[in-house]
Formats: sequence, structure tokens, C-alpha cells
Amino acid sequence: MQHPEGYVRSEIEHGIATIEFFHPASNSLPGAILSDLAKTINDIGIDDRVKVIILKSAGEKAFCAGASFDELVAISNKEEGHKFFSGFANVINAMRKSHKLIIGRIHGKAVGGGVGLAAAVDYAIATEEASVKLSELAVGIGPFVVGPAVERKIGLSCFSQLAIDATEWRSAEWAKKHGLYAEIHNTTAEMDEAISSLAQRLAQSSPDAMYQLKKIFWQGTEHWDTLLADRASVSGRLVLSDFTRNAISRFKAKTVRN
Repeated sequence: MQHPEGYVRSEIEHGIATIEFFHPASNSLPGAILSDLAKTINDIGIDDRVKVIILKSAGEKAFCAGASFDELVAISNKEEGHKFFSGFANVINAMRKSHKLIIGRIHGKAVGGGVGLAAAVDYAIATEEASVKLSELAVGIGPFVVGPAVERKIGLSCFSQLAIDATEWRSAEWAKKHGLYAEIHNTTAEMDEAISSLAQRLAQSSPDAMYQLKKIFWQGTEHWDTLLADRASVSGRLVLSDFTRNAISRFKAKTVRN
């Protein structure tokens, strides 16, 4: 699915589905791309031709910069805010409900919602460049929607460290130590080789056994449809504050100057 500024693409080969998203602003995610990403994951997640999914983004820099600041500052009421943040909720829930194991290819930095995506895959393989930051509190919001996925992977203590210290990066090594990443590699080539090897092995495994394993991995999250929708409402209200609008404007101005 192509958009004026970005896309979501997928392909299936030998039982391995690859889903790729892209946006020129450091792979940030506007609502249209979030919607297409959720739909693609939902559709492929029940496709009998598929044994395993690889989720990746395009480009060589950031894996995902999180929410689109352009769309955040354009939100004018609580309903629009809830709808926008529900986009992230829908993607995470699609990954949670997928019948297929999802391997994440985390080739670069992950911010905010990008950390949520990395946390919601079943097995994340990253490079040493893939540092992480939950920056939401710094702009007056908070990682409410992605929080359950991140906390599930790294625990409440580490999640609270990321959420509170919202301006500092944590290294890929930190992310691996605390369970966000399963593996980190020195180079993109080494990461891709590891992803390909694992995907090929999983494509030869029992689909039913993998699905039953996935249900165990995600046990206790059955209420997330409601939970993440409620969290989207919180973010949708906070994004309307003068604090958030001013903080995002300052950040955008700094980005332009740099």
C-alpha cells in the first residue's frame, strides 16, 4: 500500500512473509501507515501460506521514530486524538493476535512507538546501532499505548526507567540485557543473516506448534483490546495540552535547524 509519503509492503516466499514499512521522516508513523500496517499484519497473520513473519522498516538510519509529529500537532479534539493513538494500539494488537511468530528486524534507533513495535514482535534481532528511547513524557504525553507491550518484555522497573528518563538513549546492549532484543549483531549483514537463518528454520517447523507457543507467550493479554483503547484515550487527551503543542513545536524547530 503506497502513500504520498511512505508505504507498507509485503511479500511471501517459501512460507516466509516480509512486511516492510517506510516513511521519509525517520520511519515515523502517520495514521494511514499505522492503519495499513495493522491490516497487513492481520491479513498475513491468518494466511495459510505463511509460516513466519519478518517485520522490518526501510532505510539505513532509524528503525522507527514513533508517532508522526505533523499529525500530532494537527489533532484538534479528543476524538481525533483517540483515533490517532488507536493506530498504535491496533498494530500492537494485530501482532499479539497473529497466528504466526513475528521476527523483528531492528536495524537502527527506535523511539516511542518504535520501541513498542520492537517489544511486540516475538523475537527481535538488532544491530549495535539500535538504541532505544521512550520520549513521550518529554513532550507531555507518556508511553501509555505502547507501555503494556514494553513492560511485558522488559519488566516494570526497566519500563519505568525508559518512561521517566525520557530524553536519554539506552544502548542496544542494554535492550538485549533486559530482554527487549533476543540478539544484537555488529553489522546489518550479520543481523540479516541471523534473521534469514531463523526464519528458514521456523518455516520448516509445525505451524500449529508455533501458534500454540505464541498463545502461551501472550497469555494474560486477552484484555488488551480494551486496555490499549483506554490508553489511547489518555494520550488523545494529553496531546491537546499547550505543553505538548509547545514541546513538539520546539522539537520540530530544532530538527529543522539541525
